[in-house]
Amino acid sequence: MTIEIPDHLLEGRTESDIKLQIAIALFQAEIFTLAQASRFAGKTRWDFQQVLGRLKIPMHYGIQEVEQDLKTIEKLFGDSSK
Repeated sequence: MTIEIPDHLLEGRTESDIKLQIAIALFQAEIFTLAQASRFAGKTRWDFQQVLGRLKIPMHYGIQEVEQDLKTIEKLFGDSSK
């Protein structure tokens, strides 16, 4: 998807600043997960979480994030149920 914004509306803003603002908005709307928003903004999850914290934007942690974290844990440490 391509979205065009006239340059005169974005005077003084960098591309990375605009991408961060879009990522934050889509994260708040629960359209992007933390991982998706971080990648879109070009930041690590930790750095993106720091930005959210400074802006006092609450984290949402849904089933998709839980499942993703469980897969990561299993990959790192193996299946502990055996």
